[in-house]
Amino acid sequence: MGGKVLFCRIGKIFAAAGGRLRKQHMKKIIFTMLLVAGAATASHAQKYRTAAGIRLGGDQFGATLQQRVAEKSTLEGIALVGSREYSGTVLYQRHWPMLGKRFNYYLGGGGHLGNLKDHGVFTGLDAIVGVEYKINGLPFLLSADVKPALHFNHEDWVNLATGISIRYVILPEKKEKKKLWPFGKQQEEEEKSGWPFG
Repeated sequence: MGGKVLFCRIGKIFAAAGGRLRKQHMKKIIFTMLLVAGAATASHAQKYRTAAGIRLGGDQFGATLQQRVAEKSTLEGIALVGSREYSGTVLYQRHWPMLGKRFNYYLGGGGHLGNLKDHGVFTGLDAIVGVEYKINGLPFLLSADVKPALHFNHEDWVNLATGISIRYVILPEKKEKKKLWPFGKQQEEEEKSGWPFG
């Protein structure tokens, strides 16, 4: 009986306190709760499968398309136009987190094919190292990189290009459904590892 009385008193105290709050305070509380919920949702929606945008580098301008092919790997296609040449590059990149899942660095390599004025078709090999940042709450990726290239049939045999890319996330990564049973993931890992016999 004493527990019920205590519960009723606590309820009356909260009801009285709620009645004293003005509408402005309630609106601020609701607005703050919505912001927190939105930030929490955005912090989980960091990964992407496909992103496309623009690339700026020196005297060249172009488009970039990035497609995730594995958990930490992407393929990137770059089409660039300069004052005397145009080219297309395909790069395989491996990503590692730096400061959380939103900020990472990547390394990779690939090749390119292009056309240079007065020289014709050229080819070459590329390497790339860069950093990438997924803007929290927005479907945009920012990246900066250094892309050394070795050219064949080009007036410059070696080129050390730098670039900045801004990409829009076209296809975000699907969110994993949370399991209600707290031991499901551990049980699956144990089964995969052969525990207790592995």
